[in-house]
Amino acid sequence: MAVPFQNIKIGEVLVESGYISQQQVESALAQQKNSGGKKLGEVILEMGLVSETQLARALEKRLKVPYVDLSTTKLDTAAVGKIPENIAKDKTVIAFQQSGNRLLVATNDPVNFYVFDELKVITGMEIVPRLSTKTQIEAAINKFYSAQAIDSTMSDLESEAGGDVTQDLAAAESEGRIDNAPIVKLVNMMVETAFRMKCTDIHIEAFKDRTRIRFRIDGELVEQEMKIPPSFHNSIITRIKILAGMNIAERRIPLDGRFGTKIDGINLDMRVSTIPCVYGEKCVIRLLSTADAAAKKITDLGMTDYNYEMFKQIIRCPNGVMLVTGPTGSGKSTTLYATLGELSKPNVNIVTVEDPVEKKIDGINQCQINDKAGMTFAAALRSILRQDPDVIMVGEIRDGETADIAIRAAITGHFVLSTLHTNDAASTILRLVDMGVEPYMVATSVVGIIAQRLVKLLCTSCKETFILDDPDELKLMDLNKPAQICRPHPGGCKSCHGSGYSGRTAIHEIIVTTPDIKELISSGGTAEQIGAQARKNGTLLLRDNVTKMVLAGKTSMDELVKATYTV
Repeated sequence: MAVPFQNIKIGEVLVESGYISQQQVESALAQQKNSGGKKLGEVILEMGLVSETQLARALEKRLKVPYVDLSTTKLDTAAVGKIPENIAKDKTVIAFQQSGNRLLVATNDPVNFYVFDELKVITGMEIVPRLSTKTQIEAAINKFYSAQAIDSTMSDLESEAGGDVTQDLAAAESEGRIDNAPIVKLVNMMVETAFRMKCTDIHIEAFKDRTRIRFRIDGELVEQEMKIPPSFHNSIITRIKILAGMNIAERRIPLDGRFGTKIDGINLDMRVSTIPCVYGEKCVIRLLSTADAAAKKITDLGMTDYNYEMFKQIIRCPNGVMLVTGPTGSGKSTTLYATLGELSKPNVNIVTVEDPVEKKIDGINQCQINDKAGMTFAAALRSILRQDPDVIMVGEIRDGETADIAIRAAITGHFVLSTLHTNDAASTILRLVDMGVEPYMVATSVVGIIAQRLVKLLCTSCKETFILDDPDELKLMDLNKPAQICRPHPGGCKSCHGSGYSGRTAIHEIIVTTPDIKELISSGGTAEQIGAQARKNGTLLLRDNVTKMVLAGKTSMDELVKATYTV
């Protein structure tokens, strides 16, 4: 029998396994004393000394309990159903396989025999523990119990197919039993599933013979296996409109709304947009970044060490304008928030003007735009300049008036951050001039420009290597001989939901406006001239950065073309 969990010296196991040093263990022990009773393993994880998988692997050796990777293991739906959802969540366990009277159960605490005794009583089966990480177990619980709940809700919907669902929805709401209505449960499940799949948008579309549900995951729309009859479409849209505070009687014009919810203990903010189409209204729900989550650090967003050094040159400036540019959905706002995190200090007054405020950050004054009340970007900026700011963040420069005020704010001693929609860093300069800002003002105020795109990362579980020998594609990468790179496996695998890709990262092109570039701007230089001078000064273009990723096997040629190809 394995030794009791409390008698296992986690630090010794990790040192023996070569994951951390004895000095790091002592540092973790010192921090544990002030942690309020946390286990040493939890403290080591919080300090970032090891990953959850490394901790599990170390325990596997010591406890002689096999490790199971739930992200790549096929889970038996019948086995999962043996343990009720509330028990699975409370005990952090999930059954994933059964053989005769034996039930294999994944746990992050494989010597907690009290839990296994309880599961044996509940299931009537012999429990065989397997070690996994808490994150993987929780992800599997959320995914599989959500799928079961959706199937159950769809069955309830089908049983109601003969009635007036919209009328039933109204009746349920008036009687106070709205949470039990199948349509309500379906919408809730849809949002929960989308959040757990790291989806950014939910598309609900009406067609002649069906309602189609699609999730945007890693930038691609993926159709979901939800067979929803067209008779339920209006009821789904009505429920979403009720949540978002929209007019449920108006179906002839586009409408906008927003609502919030809490999933897995995390507050989620959603924007809703509807538009009338031939067979009914199309609805898109945008899942915004968690409003109260901590902002990511700039180094967590994919910025290379080389580009980070250039970025630090820009934010060291006491005043000036830093612009982040790229198409919609390229992560500009996330980069701005990460920059604010780098600049935020107790002695710095930071004020933002946003539409909408997507992430609430402690210690930063954030203003919400309200066009109807006259709170425009330009009006807000004028007022903010009287608030004694050190750093000003403008969500987006949309017109010449906003651009002019932002530039003048920089010239009068403020550091201004904002975004623009342009294709590359160099053309951002010309966009400001086109907006009516004088070239000499742009040259004086702009201290740096960051252009960025998001590229999908190849799934590490199923990517394939091959030799690239196509002359046109080699030319795109500025290579003159065949090279070994990676591509997605056709059909993908379980861990990447069949896409061949898993996750995204940002690529950046950074121009620091050195004196020679300022001179070019003042004299009316073209975007090509500014770009050429920036390259001489050390700027790596977007294509240079993504080419390095392709050669390192992190992304594919398709992503290089999608992110950087121009005619």
